Amino acid sequence: MNWSDYLEGYKSYLQLEKSLSANTVEAYLKDISKFTDYLEQNNYSSNPAEITQARIREFIDYINELGMSASSQARALSGIKSFFKYLLIHDVLEKDPSALIETPKIGRKLPVVLSPDEVERLIKAINLSSETGYRNVAILEVLYGCGLRVSELVNLRITDVHFDDNFIKVQGKGNKERLIPLGKIAKKAINAYLDNYRVKLKVDRKDENTLFLNRRGKKMTRVMIFTIIKDLTVKINLQKNVSPHTFRHSFATHLIEGGADLRAIQDMLGHESITTTEVYTHMDKEFLKDTILRFHPRS
Repeated sequence: MNWSDYLEGYKSYLQLEKSLSANTVEAYLKDISKFTDYLEQNNYSSNPAEITQARIREFIDYINELGMSASSQARALSGIKSFFKYLLIHDVLEKDPSALIETPKIGRKLPVVLSPDEVERLIKAINLSSETGYRNVAILEVLYGCGLRVSELVNLRITDVHFDDNFIKVQGKGNKERLIPLGKIAKKAINAYLDNYRVKLKVDRKDENTLFLNRRGKKMTRVMIFTIIKDLTVKINLQKNVSPHTFRHSFATHLIEGGADLRAIQDMLGHESITTTEVYTHMDKEFLKDTILRFHPRS
């Protein structure tokens, strides 16, 4: 077998056995490609059985010297580890050369969060008389009101929105489904979009059930959502690095500040581990202070 055969099998392993999203699969394959390019540039053997722990460490040192961030190095190593684990499971290797290599330490950074006023200003900056105004309002209201990932937003279907029960069904990472409450404002915005914009479109047949569509009646891309938000931040001169994920961070942080249960937020965000959700408890000093004053015996 050659590398292309190994990679094809690895790709199927990630898609079918690990149930990873297309974006995650692509990222893992790119990491393996960087590693194989490094081996080729240095005239090293690319036979998996001949790759040593030292060779992998050299590669990590190399990308570190290139100025790659700790998080990017960690992701690259994660891809390499995953690949060798696949080879081990499928009896291509007898020993995993990456097993004992430690992941670069990453300092957890607090995410950028919008205030409720900033969210309101961004939404009000949308011109409802424009062709896509109602759609863009609905997009922001759903991002902020439901805490969706951008990939979940663009894949949202009309049949996923349960108007009578005030819930939306979301397919998250690993094809795991979850239910998220649909607030009155987000629900109203979706209905306004359906009545004032989507109904007028000539919809592409394969996207008839897709909720958010572009002007050509096709499913929107992640890049389009980023562009809409970036244009709005410029319009109101908001000096923050805002992305679709910022609305997700804001959703969680504002729930924490309002006293919501951390487990409930974990379920709504679709986090496998509660530690991922706990980052939002660090966002509000008043929340922390109030918790100590209420529950610590010495307070």
